[in-house]
This record gives sequence, C-alpha cells and structure tokens, in this order.
Amino acid sequence: MTQLGLGEARRHFSRLMKAVKAGREVVLTERGKPIAVVKPLRKAATAEAILKRLEAIGLLRPAAKRTPMPPVKPIRLKGGSLIKTLRAERDLR
Repeated sequence: MTQLGLGEARRHFSRLMKAVKAGREVVLTERGKPIAVVKPLRKAATAEAILKRLEAIGLLRPAAKRTPMPPVKPIRLKGGSLIKTLRAERDLR
C-alpha cells in the first residue's frame, strides 16, 4: 500500500491512476493522517459466481430439482383491448 499526500496526488494524478490500474491501493493523507483509500474496482462477477456466494452465506438455497419451468399459457380476458380502454379513460378526463 502506497501513501501519498493530497498535494502530491493532485500534481501526479496520472501516476496515482497508473498505480491503481496496476492493482495497488493508495492511501491519501492530509498532514500525515490517512483520509482516503483509492483502490481498483473489483471485476464484475458472473451470475454463477454471485449465486454461489449467496448460497455460501445462506441467503439462497439451490433448487431441489433442476427441471425447466413449465410453459406458461396466456389467460384470455373478456372485454375490449387495453388500448381502447385507456383511450376511453383519457377521453373522459
């Protein structure tokens, strides 16, 4: 971990960013006291990795069966189309 004063960080911002891109954490200091840490972002996890992490901490349980969802049949509703109903509602206002 590298320490860098605020003034030096301002003057050498590109050098600071190069260090962060290289994977290092940089502690920014003001008058010798640490005030912030600049560190690289974690890479985006895949969906599978997220599911495994949630399973590991107990927030998710794996499915008992690994079968696909049954097909969903649309329900036919009686009455006019939705667009006609919305237009009629708007015309009443």
